[in-house]
Amino acid sequence: MKMANTYTKIYIQIIFAVKFRKNFISKNWKDELYKYICGIVHGQKQKVYAINGVSDHIHILLSMKPDIALSDLIRDIKANSSKWINTKDFVTQKFQWQEGFEAFSYSESQLDKVIKYINDQEKYHSKKSFKDEYIELLNRFNIEYDEKYVFEFYE
Repeated sequence: MKMANTYTKIYIQIIFAVKFRKNFISKNWKDELYKYICGIVHGQKQKVYAINGVSDHIHILLSMKPDIALSDLIRDIKANSSKWINTKDFVTQKFQWQEGFEAFSYSESQLDKVIKYINDQEKYHSKKSFKDEYIELLNRFNIEYDEKYVFEFYE
């Protein structure tokens, strides 16, 4: 649906994890995964500015148009990419993404900093755990949360 005289630039950083925070995303195939996810996003007529992560989670910076719901886009990314990973037999168990996601909006003046942060994920996580990063972002954006629901862990 096109909306006449509607002009937007909405930048969102999305973060989501592998179910039970398992270290399933391998350096051997993560670039293929990121290309596949970019294809999903482009297929929805949105634009990716940066995508990267580590073995248990990914970050995506994208711009969105107002004709799609963020939750629908993330649902499509997760469903299609997990199906693709399982079809490729990249992992010996069934691959799934954890339920939920984080999403934060940014202004255009912040893009370079966010892109650098996403591109430097391996370096960043050599010093800080994903859980600490996650909680730090929730606090920075003043998002109320109950820590017992922040992560699903394998028991």
